[in-house]
Amino acid sequence: MMPENVDATHEMLGSQRYIADRSLATAVFLSLKLQRPLFLEGEAGVGKTEIAKVLSQALNRTLIRLQCYEGLDLSSAVYEWNYPAQMLQIRASEAESSSADGNGIYDPRFLIERPLLRALRADERGAPVLLIDELDRTDEPFEAFLLEILSDWQVTIPEIGPVVAPSPPLVVITSNRTREIHDAIKRRCLYYWVDYPNAERELDILNRKAPGLSAELSNEIVAFVQALRQRDLFKNPGVAETLDWAEALTQLDVISLNPDVVDDTLGVLLKYQDDIGRLHGSEAATIINDIKRELSTPREVSD
Repeated sequence: MMPENVDATHEMLGSQRYIADRSLATAVFLSLKLQRPLFLEGEAGVGKTEIAKVLSQALNRTLIRLQCYEGLDLSSAVYEWNYPAQMLQIRASEAESSSADGNGIYDPRFLIERPLLRALRADERGAPVLLIDELDRTDEPFEAFLLEILSDWQVTIPEIGPVVAPSPPLVVITSNRTREIHDAIKRRCLYYWVDYPNAERELDILNRKAPGLSAELSNEIVAFVQALRQRDLFKNPGVAETLDWAEALTQLDVISLNPDVVDDTLGVLLKYQDDIGRLHGSEAATIINDIKRELSTPREVSD
């Protein structure tokens, strides 16, 4: 069942181990309530794609994912005709000495449905969750294909006519902002910028996703990642990289951060050699020393 208010939405996300602040829970609730697509923009690895997966699991809906890429076109995203099957139908008609009716080969049984068209078909679980992931990777003309779907929840196939959704799918669109998305798309959506979490929320995420870590190592991991995001790096580590790093350190039986361990595992956390080179050695050691000094300093308790 759909959540009835923002608090219920926040609890629903938390039940799937997704730690969201209230503003994000509000955006998700309004998207569900108003049946409007949710446009999530932000850096890679901050949890945009995970929202669609969480909604699919929490609401028990089928997840249909369209992974965008440069050159994505109608035949890969919406539909195409099964040309071999159509040719067989024409030859069968000729063999039976009947006229090859051009309309007969444009039957729905010869239609190959791609993600956007499949998303308009409700199944026994109801309207699906449609994830249009990394829309900014596509060419700008592809956005025009989405306008009819996002406006009228239908796809027009010239040979058949419009295919209308019995109920609107739950649409989540993500963008890493490598280019600007046209206003015509954004106007049809509810917009939300997904930012990096603060230290408290990232620690909560880490504790839920990697409960086997010690409190000491969890605090050091979060403090180190938060410190990296204050540096002028080409690509800051996202939450996904934080979780990957925590898993890697667990597999290495690391109890506490030290410069050697950090140097050996920076490739899990950072994805560009220039960034790794800047942090390698003394820079990483300085960050670790600062973290350990800060974590070991007793905090004053206010009245």
